[in-house]
Amino acid sequence: MMLLRAFGLFVLTALAEVIGCYLPYLWLREGRAAWLLLPAAVSLAVFAWLLTLHPTGAARTYAAYGGVYIAVALIWLWLVEGERPTPWDIVGALVAMTGMAIIVLGPRK
Repeated sequence: MMLLRAFGLFVLTALAEVIGCYLPYLWLREGRAAWLLLPAAVSLAVFAWLLTLHPTGAARTYAAYGGVYIAVALIWLWLVEGERPTPWDIVGALVAMTGMAIIVLGPRK
């Protein structure tokens, strides 16, 4: 149950970071309205707060979170940006998720 909670928290954390970075991207690269920076800032604040809810140290949490972030970013690419991930994208995400699993499930002293 704790592993499922941690994974769900990682997914929420990744969504907050992707949204917080995607909105400024829309403003800077797509010429969208500058007011998008406001929800972007809120989203990045939520991202930082969510990182504090994980039970392990910050560095380990962030290292493990990276694998989930990669997978969530590729899902975002597909669902929001309309670009289907390549087989290489999927393999890369699986490698990253394997690394995340090793970090999260590895034995601790």
